[in-house]
Amino acid sequence: EVQLAESGGGLVQPGGSLRLSCLASGFALRGYAMSWVRQPPGKEIEWVSCISSEGALTTYSDSVKGRFTISRDNSDNTLYLQLNRLKTDDTAMYYCVQQATACGGKWSPPRSQGTQVTVSS
Repeated sequence: EVQLAESGGGLVQPGGSLRLSCLASGFALRGYAMSWVRQPPGKEIEWVSCISSEGALTTYSDSVKGRFTISRDNSDNTLYLQLNRLKTDDTAMYYCVQQATACGGKWSPPRSQGTQVTVSS
């Protein structure tokens, strides 16, 4: 059974940093491009970042480009998202998801619990 478990969220002040992790089980992470998506309170889910299966390609939404960094460790079946220079607009539940195709294509809807990031002073 495919399972994804996010962790690392929390409450942070504007300008602060967090590192999110996503542990994959039930499948080999190396076989998939992966994305992070987020759902701000009261809003729809939005795509944040994608990384290719071996990590050679990374893409970001305009709202996080230059502040967030996606990475992966296929040997540990773990996906990461480093969040720097956080803004209040980054407040959201963050999920990792499998890409159905390569980055830029469709991603699977979140089925995991996610990790909450709250940016507030």
